[in-house]
Amino acid sequence: MQRVTITLTEELSAELDAFVAARRFANRSEAIRDLLRLSLRIADAPVTDGSAIGVLSYVYDHHTRDLASRLMQQHHAHHALTISSSHVHLDHHTCLESAILRGPANALRAYADGVLGQRGVRHGNLFLIPVEAQIDVHDHGHGHEAHSHLHVKERF
Repeated sequence: MQRVTITLTEELSAELDAFVAARRFANRSEAIRDLLRLSLRIADAPVTDGSAIGVLSYVYDHHTRDLASRLMQQHHAHHALTISSSHVHLDHHTCLESAILRGPANALRAYADGVLGQRGVRHGNLFLIPVEAQIDVHDHGHGHEAHSHLHVKERF
């Protein structure tokens, strides 16, 4: 075995201790190994070129040096994927952002990885919904021209 040292905030350390107690792990190391295995399985999920709708949400400390600028760079680099976004101030230091995204699943994952991997981003998640676009050329009495509909698929 190899020893790895990590630094945790007081709050995260307390959460880890509560998790260890609630799940009855023998110690912190066992809990961290279990959490790491789960996280690696999630991160290693197959990346496909299938289309998806995504919801990216994350909480960050806006006082972290240059974080706002780095996040803005990520947003601009992936602007074509964003349908809508919102920003909420949770307290003096903490913001919550969420974005509804549409595009190739691998592009949405790359965007999310670029955001969630930033120093100062505390919590975050990308939720993907696989879809396929279908062009509708029929007039259903709405007076619309040809347009696309997104149909939710069962799986990627």
